[in-house]
Amino acid sequence: MKIILPVAGKGTRLRPHTHTKAKSLVHVAGKTVLEHIISRLMILGADEFIFITDENGKQIEDFMAAKFPALNCSYTVQKERLGPAHAVALAAPRIAEGDDVLVVFNDTIFVTDLEQIPSLCAESDGLIYSKEVEDYQRFGVNVVRGGYIVDMVEKPDTPISRLAQVGLYYLKDGRRFMGYLEATIAAGDKVKGEYYLPSVFMRMIQDGLKFRAPEIDAWLDCGKPETLLETNRYLLRGRHHVHGEVLNTVLIEPVHVEKGAIVRGSILGPNVSVAAGSVVEESIIKDSIINANSKVRDLILHSSILGDSVTLIGSPRRMNIGDHSLIEMEG
Repeated sequence: MKIILPVAGKGTRLRPHTHTKAKSLVHVAGKTVLEHIISRLMILGADEFIFITDENGKQIEDFMAAKFPALNCSYTVQKERLGPAHAVALAAPRIAEGDDVLVVFNDTIFVTDLEQIPSLCAESDGLIYSKEVEDYQRFGVNVVRGGYIVDMVEKPDTPISRLAQVGLYYLKDGRRFMGYLEATIAAGDKVKGEYYLPSVFMRMIQDGLKFRAPEIDAWLDCGKPETLLETNRYLLRGRHHVHGEVLNTVLIEPVHVEKGAIVRGSILGPNVSVAAGSVVEESIIKDSIINANSKVRDLILHSSILGDSVTLIGSPRRMNIGDHSLIEMEG
C-alpha cells in the first residue's frame, strides 16, 4: 500500500497559527495533528508515505525524520494551487502496478478501524469514508443505494444525504485511479478554478466502478481554532498525562503536560494541553492549547490557543472592595 498525504495549503482558517508553520504541525492534545494521523496509519504497514507539500515542505520532512525515522517517505511540491485532485495526481510517478492507495487529507483526525479495509472493500473498487452530519449543507455528501455510492452532491440544499465525505479515501487499484485523475485534469473539469476528487470519482462510477461509503466513528476537524479546541477536548477525554514538571499546581482532569514543560503555582484544566518547552506560572487556564516554548504568567485564560514561542505576561491586581459589591471582569 502507498499512502498519499496532501499537506499543502495555507491553512487560512487557522491563522495566525499557520503564518509560519504547516497547518498539520499545529499541536492538539499533546501531539501535532500530523503525528495523530501518522500514528493511526502505522497499523497498515504501508510501503511508502507520499507527502504532497508546499513551501513549508521542509518543516514536514524534518518533523517526519525526527518523529518517524523508520518510515519510507517521499516528498513532492505542489507548485501550482490547482486543488485537491491536482495535489493527489502529483503522486502518480510513485504509484506502480499492483499498488493500492489510501489518500488522507490533513485537516481531519479520524477514528476508525483501518484493519477492516480488506473486508469492507471485498466487493468494491474503493472506499470513500463518510460521517453522518446534521449540517449537511456545509459538505460534499455521498448518495448511497444498495450499499454503493450512486452520486455525490456538493453542499446540497435538501437532505438528499447526510453522509459527508471526510477526506479519507481507499482505492484498490492505484494506477487506474491515477489514470482517472489525469483524465479529469486533461478535460479541464474544474470547480471555481480547482480540481476536486468528486469529479474523479463520478467518472469512475459512471464507468461502472463501485464504491462503498463506510462511516467512521469520529471525525475531528482541525481546520479552525474553534474546532481545534473541540478536537483537543475529544482527544483528552479519558487521557490525563503529566510528563513534565508540575509544582504547587491544581490539575483538573483531563490535562496533558508534555515532557519538558514546566507548570508552577497554577490551576490547569479541564481540557488543557501544554507542549514541551513551555512554562506556565501563577495562572489559571482551562480549555486551551499552549504550543511549544511559550511562557505564560499571571493570567486567566480560557478557550485559547497560543502558538510556538509566545510570551504572555499579565499582572496581579490589588483591590480594596467593600461589602455587597458586584465586580465583573470580562475576559
